[in-house]
Amino acid sequence: MRKSIIRTAFVVLFCLGLMNLVMAGENVQGKGKAAKDVHSMSQDEQIKLALSAAPPHIAKDAAVLVFGADGKLKEGRPGTNGFTCIPTVMNLPDPDPMCMDAAVKQWWGDLMNNAPKPSNTVPGIAYMARGGSHWEKDGRVVMKEEPGARIVKEPPHWMIMWPFDAKATMLPAAPNPSGAYVMFDGTPYAHVMVYQDPRKMK
Repeated sequence: MRKSIIRTAFVVLFCLGLMNLVMAGENVQGKGKAAKDVHSMSQDEQIKLALSAAPPHIAKDAAVLVFGADGKLKEGRPGTNGFTCIPTVMNLPDPDPMCMDAAVKQWWGDLMNNAPKPSNTVPGIAYMARGGSHWEKDGRVVMKEEPGARIVKEPPHWMIMWPFDAKATMLPAAPNPSGAYVMFDGTPYAHVMVYQDPRKMK
């Protein structure tokens, strides 16, 4: 399995070398919530926003979770293809919806519940076609806000949620011109980020 994962990572890098990738801008977003907080959107608005995270052929049959009046996620639309979309990850000024398969849904739930490590037993795929954001400090990506850290905007991308190791895979551990890197390297939540627009996948 490990050799297979490493081979997959190298194939991703090779393919990226043949494409024109959009690198992450260094635009710093303001802290705080979106101009129209996602929690205050109607269910239909949340569903539309959530589905914009995935390639159309995945979005059309994906389930959607939306925020209810109590602020908790609930089913907004059932799905049939094993993918689940949510309207926001960090609820920052720029919308950051995500669409994920079952393995990433488990991974994401563990992260939200502060579990010591993710419990998914197979790699998972997630899409963020509208981009997202991460915290950066001293040139490295950090998992959460801390003194001196800043928010950095990410371009459209997709992810492989599995505990990749930058040294073992020879992938970078920070955003770079190749368009791929291991985010949260050295932690149980390490995963591969690929700066490629999911909406261009057919």
